[in-house]
Amino acid sequence: MAISEDHLLAVDVGLHTGLALYSTDPKLLWYRSHHISSPAKLKKVIGKLLRESPRPTHLLLEGGGPLAELWLCEAEKLSIQARQIHAHQWREMLFFARQHRSGSQAKKQADGLARQVINELGGKKPTSLRHDTAEAILVGLYGLLELGWLDGWPPTLKNKDTT
Repeated sequence: MAISEDHLLAVDVGLHTGLALYSTDPKLLWYRSHHISSPAKLKKVIGKLLRESPRPTHLLLEGGGPLAELWLCEAEKLSIQARQIHAHQWREMLFFARQHRSGSQAKKQADGLARQVINELGGKKPTSLRHDTAEAILVGLYGLLELGWLDGWPPTLKNKDTT
């Protein structure tokens, strides 16, 4: 079986940027957060992130405005498939309505679900998890489901031994 070279970079857009990189396996390869002091510095970081190995073939952004435009422009230059979504899209798919009635409630739920994703999809266990990173992990989960790289959540074991 050939190894796929497709990767999804999920981003919670902002100067406090959350990031999560997934492979088609699907595996969570890494997740992190960057605090960037200015849009000019963010532009440099974006260029580096989109060119480092493994290079993303898909980019999924949560957020908008001028900072999202920086991501979209760089992705277009590199022929990376890019898409923007809003928080309500992934929250409606991944949570019950009662779990995201307020922003603080949604952030608390995001932390718990992001830790489940890390456990299930192989990421390094965090000691602490910033909310922007947790949200990027969940934007990525949404992307995996949308791309068909993951059949459902929680994932089911394939070829499960039933004896």
